[in-house]
Amino acid sequence: MIYRKLNRSLFAVAVFAAASLSLPALAQTLKTGIDATFAPHAMAKLGGGLQGFNIDLGEELSKKLGKKIDIEGTEFSALIPGLNAKKYDFVIAPVTVTPERSKNMLFSDGYLNTDYGFVQKKSAPDIKTVEDLKGKTITVNKGSAYENWARDNAEKLGFKYDVFGTNADAVQAVLAGRADANMSGNTSSAWSAKQNPDLKATLVISTGLVWAMAFRLDDKALRNEMSMAIKCMKQDGSLAKIVEKWLGEKPKPGSAAATITPGFGVPGMEGYDPTPATLACK
Repeated sequence: MIYRKLNRSLFAVAVFAAASLSLPALAQTLKTGIDATFAPHAMAKLGGGLQGFNIDLGEELSKKLGKKIDIEGTEFSALIPGLNAKKYDFVIAPVTVTPERSKNMLFSDGYLNTDYGFVQKKSAPDIKTVEDLKGKTITVNKGSAYENWARDNAEKLGFKYDVFGTNADAVQAVLAGRADANMSGNTSSAWSAKQNPDLKATLVISTGLVWAMAFRLDDKALRNEMSMAIKCMKQDGSLAKIVEKWLGEKPKPGSAAATITPGFGVPGMEGYDPTPATLACK
């Protein structure tokens, strides 16, 4: 009897020790998600897995942080609910930082400027101004800033809009003639036009906004840690290399990809911490 009790005690200690040893390893893995159809930021590779601007961004952040980043491909509309449900530690997908979103999420430093871009069939008359949208149907990705813009402006500008689960499906609707134009980020619309000879990029609406990574409101520590890594990427040129690789140009002086901002987050937005940050790069 004593022997059996001793064995049970030793077994319990072994289980506890094994669990304790695994905790640091688990803490070193961050889970995140991305819309895997939002090229050139994320798209499937022929041999499996994902590639794109934000995939490379995640790999470089992983090196800077010394932590593994596990990126899951999903629909954009599932990302923020997944973050709030603690399925994801943060969102690595391009998230447009707006005053409305800043009330409900924390954001890292901005890493890229983003404008709203339109893509059309090459044979269609160019959409040159927002007034040209009257009477047209545009497509947008569900849960995106582009859906919000379309909802807020459809009645005023006299256009209709259809919402799709993925941006790839939204673009396909234009190619199939079911819509006049797709609205997405300017980098995505330019990529779509470059990859498909039947498409062209037309109107770009300047926003003055940036893309950043999203965090829960109670996770300021991880937001600040990630922001520091982004600052270091700007300082050592690793972010510039990713921009050149996927967007074909060097970051312009003063742009989000080239500017190290003081504090943590996006200046002017709720949740921004203006406390001066001393660079601490590995």
